[in-house]
Amino acid sequence: MKRTLIALFSLMLMTAFFAVITSEADAATYIGAAKCKICHMKEFKAWQATTMANSFENLKPGVKAAEKKKAKLDPNKDYTNDPKCLKCHTTGYGQPGGFKSLADTPDLINVQCEGCHGPGSEYLNIMKTNKEFKRADAKAAGLTIPSEDEKGCMSCHGMESPFNEKVDAKYKFNFKEKLKGTHEHFPLKYQH
Repeated sequence: MKRTLIALFSLMLMTAFFAVITSEADAATYIGAAKCKICHMKEFKAWQATTMANSFENLKPGVKAAEKKKAKLDPNKDYTNDPKCLKCHTTGYGQPGGFKSLADTPDLINVQCEGCHGPGSEYLNIMKTNKEFKRADAKAAGLTIPSEDEKGCMSCHGMESPFNEKVDAKYKFNFKEKLKGTHEHFPLKYQH
């Protein structure tokens, strides 16, 4: 009886372990803006003109010194390895296939397409294999449509940020206004 219980418990542990391994392996990962621009060049070029496209630069010593002082941050400190900053100045930090470090994942610095639209490995497959896919198919595969809530834009632009409206009124986040400035939205070649 004791052996049967031990065997059953061992089997349960192994099943749980493999379920975790499999779910992590199957999780969508980040692919980087370079892959998005292949089909979305106009959006990519519009995004390049935004502050999001250079957000990692702001973490470097001496950059945006006046703003850092106002937010009570040391303007001479290097924040490029600070987890509290990387969450909002890189793409996918702390997520499967997301930004790890400048040395390991330099292609995921800045707030790229997937910073707002979610990790793209799964919905990219749908887009590549079916040019007439429906938006619902892409959403089911992980495509996120930006939202104003704490899971969307406010996860970085909320009160946790040292750059919020309490520090300076110019940091008040207006979702509709910011969405216009993120990148221009162009008609797609195929209806989705």
